[in-house]
Amino acid sequence: MLVNLSDVLTSEGKQVQEEAVLEMTSFKCRMGSYKILEKTPVSFTFTNIEDGKARVEGSVWLKFKAECDRCLAEVPVILDLGFDRIVVSPDVTTEEEAVDDLSFMEGYQLNVETFVYNEIIGNWPAKILCKEDCKGICPVCGQNLNIKDCGCDTFVPDPRMAAIQNIFNASKEV
Repeated sequence: MLVNLSDVLTSEGKQVQEEAVLEMTSFKCRMGSYKILEKTPVSFTFTNIEDGKARVEGSVWLKFKAECDRCLAEVPVILDLGFDRIVVSPDVTTEEEAVDDLSFMEGYQLNVETFVYNEIIGNWPAKILCKEDCKGICPVCGQNLNIKDCGCDTFVPDPRMAAIQNIFNASKEV
């Protein structure tokens, strides 16, 4: 969805409030694809701060379906995003501003989908966990260790000690 900002960008002191329906149904990035389970409309407040520049303030609430990074259990990820950005009209854009705003501004119009996508990328959690002390899965049998302990031997010898271990193994009598 595109929101026309030509009035706000050209009228000194003008302020406009608007809600936009987010058409995005999933969030795709290099970490995976995450389905959006619930969302609110994106609320915007556009305020002209000087000729050709406007402040974009607003918020959106999103709930995603994701998996725990340790045990792969389904976890809801909730992002309550609040944003405050400056957008510039194409007439007064400097090179630095053009790089920043190029992704979500199309002339005098703001692309809501791209704008929200950029906000999600910037606020996505680095690690998704079902709980703070998640034990993960057993590397031997794949049992979810949060549910029950499997009893597998998960000892991994230090590879730096392999040469010394070989000396001890070679001197053993059979």
